[in-house]
Amino acid sequence: MVSKSQIKLITSLEQKKHRTKLGLFVVEGKKGIEELLESNFELHFLYTTQDIFNAPREKKHLISEVELKKISSLVTPQIGLAVFRIPVENEIKLKGLVMALDGVRDPGNLGTIIRLCDWFGVETLVCSLDTVDCYNSKVVQATMGSIARVDVHYLDLALFLEENNSHFKVGTFMEGENIFVTNMPKAAIVVLGNEAHGISNNIEKLIEKKINIPQFSNVKNTESLNVATATAVLLSEIRRKENY
Repeated sequence: MVSKSQIKLITSLEQKKHRTKLGLFVVEGKKGIEELLESNFELHFLYTTQDIFNAPREKKHLISEVELKKISSLVTPQIGLAVFRIPVENEIKLKGLVMALDGVRDPGNLGTIIRLCDWFGVETLVCSLDTVDCYNSKVVQATMGSIARVDVHYLDLALFLEENNSHFKVGTFMEGENIFVTNMPKAAIVVLGNEAHGISNNIEKLIEKKINIPQFSNVKNTESLNVATATAVLLSEIRRKENY
């Protein structure tokens, strides 16, 4: 059974201020829960309609589908809901390729980008302070468990780029060099900007190399690529150049 206090706690975690205050976040669905149970994330408690998760018995509670609907933020709840502790941020690993986001606001975009970083072996993702919270439930859902393997850091992005001397700063711009023909340094920080406005002016001043994904159609009013789609193309091409 889910108590009223637990329902209140779980629903409060939809808001960032409560996630920050309590140091907790929600994960829903079999895949995401299993991935985090196998990681270094600490389980706070787990509610599930099926006893299929390898979790401590004292933190695991079997409930009905009706009860799961009361605490789930999904239209169609998926087997279970778990609450994990937000880990303390570790020191930033500046090794090889690092991705950076400047004001990305859409939860689905951030979740997909985290998943792409995991797929393409990018260990570190740095985000401006106005980028959507990676522990937003929609972001977590979109990562499909990849949040367990990618270090996400929130910081003053301009200051971070300004103080960093170990990596070449690369940014995505409409007037940049064609990614398919330009050379990319192995130790690089690749910055992607806001969905509507791109990279902000104060960050642009710190960029040492501008790149772009060329448009092959002749239709002038075609919308630019979604930031998550652009990330997929960039990472695929960068890794291809490194390995072939």
